[in-house]
Amino acid sequence: MNIDTIIKQALQEDIGRQDITTFNLVPADQQARGMLVAKAEGIIAGTGVYQAVFRYLDPAVQCQTFITDGQMVQYGDRIAEISGKTTALLGGERVALNLLQRLSGIATRTRKMADKIQNYPARIIDTRKTTPGLRELEKYAVRIGGGRNHRFGLYDGVMIKDNHIVAGGGILNAVRTLRRAAPITVKIEVEVENLEQLNLALEAGADIIMLDNMDTPTMRKAVELVAGRALLEASGGITEDRLEEVARSGVDFISVGALTHSIQSLDISFDLLEVY
Repeated sequence: MNIDTIIKQALQEDIGRQDITTFNLVPADQQARGMLVAKAEGIIAGTGVYQAVFRYLDPAVQCQTFITDGQMVQYGDRIAEISGKTTALLGGERVALNLLQRLSGIATRTRKMADKIQNYPARIIDTRKTTPGLRELEKYAVRIGGGRNHRFGLYDGVMIKDNHIVAGGGILNAVRTLRRAAPITVKIEVEVENLEQLNLALEAGADIIMLDNMDTPTMRKAVELVAGRALLEASGGITEDRLEEVARSGVDFISVGALTHSIQSLDISFDLLEVY
């Protein structure tokens, strides 16, 4: 789904047939100037998205952005000034804020977690636990925050999870079957829950092995057993308090679903400064 489609659907959901408050209160030719202001410390992501929202409603809207994606803001910092039809600014305000706040919240959470392990080779990655319809934007926000993206969907990467192992006749058969069927450019990842399964994944020739809900001592043992023959991803139960010890184990990636499924949106306000 492209950005224009996301914005169109979001505005249709909010405005519907008509913004009855603004339509009946504000002259159609009235112009206004407003300001986006940070109400909390965080990383901004989505400046292009909020502009696209307002310009969808009024192509002549002018946006002067003071903060670019990836920059830190403090309480009271001006993010942007927007000028255009009052009807467009009021009609697009909520959708623009919803997207900008959520993406900035994701970028802020990601940056905080990435900074915790910046002295280790391991990298923070996201998951498919995203808001339906917003995956492209939310994964963009993860990158802005300093994380990396896992696969975008079921179509661009092989991930053999526990249910696939059951349905596919075990790890060895599942990996070998998919190795024959999948494009040669696609890596094969296998989820394992113990060291016995880890050895089977290695025997099958998996490219990436996900260590699912393993304690840290077991992760360290897994790193020793693999000895560089596959990339290792730690997943499940990864909290901020545990991040550094997991990174210290020697895994290559740490996937965190909470980057996108349970974040706190960054507080940002939009206020009209004048109408004319």
